[in-house]
Amino acid sequence: MAEQLYTIPVNEAFRVDCECPLCHIYQTLQQNAIDFTMGPSYMEDDVRLATNKMGFCREHIKMLYQHQNRLGLALMMLSHTDRTIDDMKKIAANSKGGQGGFFMKKDKDVAMTAFANELEDSCYICQRIDTTFDRYVNTIFHLLRTDKEFEKIFEQGKGFCVSHYALLREAAGKNLSGNHQKEFINTLDKLFFDNMQRVRDDLKWFTDKFDYRYADQPWGNSKDAVPRTIGKMNGVKIE
Repeated sequence: MAEQLYTIPVNEAFRVDCECPLCHIYQTLQQNAIDFTMGPSYMEDDVRLATNKMGFCREHIKMLYQHQNRLGLALMMLSHTDRTIDDMKKIAANSKGGQGGFFMKKDKDVAMTAFANELEDSCYICQRIDTTFDRYVNTIFHLLRTDKEFEKIFEQGKGFCVSHYALLREAAGKNLSGNHQKEFINTLDKLFFDNMQRVRDDLKWFTDKFDYRYADQPWGNSKDAVPRTIGKMNGVKIE
């Protein structure tokens, strides 16, 4: 059952006509995490405990604010703010002690910076996404080893964004070995660079079309070259 739960979304993502199926998977997980957090679950004790401690990153707090459940967000932020105030007051009180020399005081000042940095990088939504996303990446390699149809779909795809290409290359070292690893890297490299060149050529033709000499020439596939290039380079979906 667990295998089915992970293989179905991966199979579906690789059948979507997009520039990076891993971006599609991530974006789906992200929307699911936002909807889950803003649904009735925000009142559950384990969810509130996690959001109180972790809070949200800059990107996801904006997405949560755009959701219709402003009361739910306000309640979560109130609890998270109360906890943050308490934690920072404790660190501030410890840094006011008169004992110790210059280096001890410096260590205490660093503690506040470390707390702020940790809070900045902490996000309940990110953690929820990343836990499942890692399993989906492992599922890709499982399907490549066991499903010939998926292997064909993988090889006929439009490649990946820069970030997810690098991620798959690294993950190959953990999931494959020997000739299987070498064959996968060769396939992945060709798939990535061929499709990066395709998008680059579409982008070039898009820019050429603003030259009067090409005004009467057909656009071909270049009309949406800018958002597709942003997707390839930055992993960002532009509607």
